[in-house]
Amino acid sequence: MDKITICDLEVFYHVGVPEVERSKAQRLLLSVEMQSDFTTAAAADDLAQTIDYSAVCQRLLGFGQDCHWELIETLAVDIAQMIRTDFSAKAVSVEVKKFIIPQARYIAVSVTR
Repeated sequence: MDKITICDLEVFYHVGVPEVERSKAQRLLLSVEMQSDFTTAAAADDLAQTIDYSAVCQRLLGFGQDCHWELIETLAVDIAQMIRTDFSAKAVSVEVKKFIIPQARYIAVSVTR
């Protein structure tokens, strides 16, 4: 299986258990690994035969508009499902980094679907 990786895409989503935390968008970093077979795309040198990582990034940048999540676990699962459905990835791994605990560099959740 071949893969495309997006590393630490900066997004601003409404996420957090307390309502006050969700009240304004907060900075998150998303890393996404998308697996598929790129044999046909490479042979034809054809973007239509692969996963358009630019389109994935644009979709992720707008994914949080008019949405909110309490858990970053739920957010990670929602992102993975969207990418599998909308971009036909065979498998997707998503890591969400959140910067809410001052004493920690970040808190992260990873899921694979």
